[in-house]
Amino acid sequence: MEGTTESSVTTPTQEIQLPLLEEAGICLRIRREDLLHPVVSGNKCRKLKYNLEEALRQRHDTLLTFGGAYSNHIPATAFAAAENGLRSIGFIRGEELADSWKDNPTLKYASEMGMQLEFVSRTAYRKKTDKAFLLDLENQYGRFYIVPEGGTNLPGIRGCREILQPGDEAYDVIACAVGTGGTLAGISMSASEKQKVLGFPALKGDFLHKVLEGLTPNDNWTLTCDFHFGGYGKVTGELIGFINDFKAQTGIPLDPVYTGKMMFGLLKMVEEGHFEKGTQILAIHTGGLQGITGMNGILRKKNLPLLTV
Repeated sequence: MEGTTESSVTTPTQEIQLPLLEEAGICLRIRREDLLHPVVSGNKCRKLKYNLEEALRQRHDTLLTFGGAYSNHIPATAFAAAENGLRSIGFIRGEELADSWKDNPTLKYASEMGMQLEFVSRTAYRKKTDKAFLLDLENQYGRFYIVPEGGTNLPGIRGCREILQPGDEAYDVIACAVGTGGTLAGISMSASEKQKVLGFPALKGDFLHKVLEGLTPNDNWTLTCDFHFGGYGKVTGELIGFINDFKAQTGIPLDPVYTGKMMFGLLKMVEEGHFEKGTQILAIHTGGLQGITGMNGILRKKNLPLLTV
């Protein structure tokens, strides 16, 4: 992807055919944003698009960003920076990773793309938006363009507004996973007045309600907070089994951090009768498949079933 890509990039939509949906009279389709780009897939491609354009417009030569050990955002930013001739610096949460990051496929790939990795404590990481902290970074690393954690800022939200395509007005519900909130905010702002935007947080806690109120002026969204499986990056055997079964039945791979939890929750809501017969639902596949390799490493250590690759 480059900073001057076309304004309207479309991705295919695939109908999900499962007995549960047929019995409930629900039409569920999934927007395959995971096919948007071979490396920078899904919402990361959308969020980086206008951030790259802004960085290049301001004549920056360095992108600086933040993320966790298995963040989809970190390798995506590293690749996008390299493709646009920019330097990249990634501040990674967890100073203990400094001695083991080469065993982490996400961080190893980012480094191979030229990203300079800096490992900080969780206490220091929480200062990532403090002005004094950022000024210290500028004094240390020179001038840079900040892409916030998860790519959620005004340019990132602008990119996510382009996920919905002409004709999507036919859907009653738009569903997506929620991390930092930028994807749902963008969808909320481009959805029609009659549509309901349903978010499935991958993080534990209710703080995202307040975050989203500051990201979108619309009130057409709700959060369903019962399917985080223990919190960000947490998985169970039940979730892994669901993701593998879903792929076997539909041919569609899901990631365990975001889309797997979203689809599990969405189908559970169908099963429990939360949607009226005839409801048309569009689920957004936000990518994140790069994290499967790293997650399988964790599952192997815990003697849990592996995700089908």
